[in-house]
Amino acid sequence: MNIFDTAVLIRVVQELIAPAPFFLNSFFRALQTETSAEIHFDVNKGSRRLAPFVSPIVAGQVVRSEGYSTQTFSPAYIKDKRVFDPNRPFKRLAGERIGGELAPAQRMHALLASELQDQLDMLTRRQEVMAVEALRRGKVVIEGEHYPRVELDFGRHADLTVALTSTARWGESGVSPFKDVQDWSMLVTKHSGAMANIVVMDVKAWELFSQDAQVQKLLDRFRGQDALHPTVIGEGGRFMGSLGSLDIYVHAGWYEDPSTGQLTAYLPDYTVIVTGPDLEGVRAYGAIRDEDAGFQALPYFAKSWKENDPSVRYLLMQSAPLTVPYRINASFCATVR
Repeated sequence: MNIFDTAVLIRVVQELIAPAPFFLNSFFRALQTETSAEIHFDVNKGSRRLAPFVSPIVAGQVVRSEGYSTQTFSPAYIKDKRVFDPNRPFKRLAGERIGGELAPAQRMHALLASELQDQLDMLTRRQEVMAVEALRRGKVVIEGEHYPRVELDFGRHADLTVALTSTARWGESGVSPFKDVQDWSMLVTKHSGAMANIVVMDVKAWELFSQDAQVQKLLDRFRGQDALHPTVIGEGGRFMGSLGSLDIYVHAGWYEDPSTGQLTAYLPDYTVIVTGPDLEGVRAYGAIRDEDAGFQALPYFAKSWKENDPSVRYLLMQSAPLTVPYRINASFCATVR
């Protein structure tokens, strides 16, 4: 069997251990694939209209139907291309006994799985960054060395992005973080009708939050979060306790910024996000622009080919991802200091 055959690569990728990103797995669980290069998503902000009163002996009053808008976006294309050195199977793998204990063919299988796993991990981290951006700013910025900067604004209400200033910041005298998160949860419900019962903050915001006297008095650390929100899962997130109907999580996770090479936190210092399952977040993917993929609607597509002179094999993973919060007003973000 040719382990680099496209059908085999697809199967290998499907059977790899999937990363467990906190924000994607918690708030962007649905999958949407497109047969076109563009991603389409409908925006219906809704309203809170009342039914009209009329006399029972007059004609009914015409009520205008609620409309919606469809947005179209061509996502940036990911093409993770790697050189698969033909000499690598003849070298001892990391962790292999000195002198070698595996045959070259066995090493080739292990190397292939390792490279594919790394490609899948990198793709997932990229989507996780976009998910956090959408929750923090209500928009996503997409740019790369060979892709001009594009800002996709989902149109979140301005009231739902806040930076506390001066004496209103957490840690200042007379400021109640407990009251703030309650007010922000109600603000989300006001603008979206959604229940915002999940609060996610970084470590520094948690340090200030946990010092609040009301929080220390009312925080329930023993109520099981699995029974409350089984969808809130993933690496980097830790359940800290409940305050009434609000469940509090702290997130600590980092990625390597490709522009600087430095480790960067997914959540900047003093960030607080208030949202919930009603966000209806979606992992959307444009079509794979590759004849070998049959131009199918796939989240990603891996293939390999060989150049004869010099003898070298290439491994390529392609994807056209975008994270979309369908109910963008079902999220709120504050910088609390």
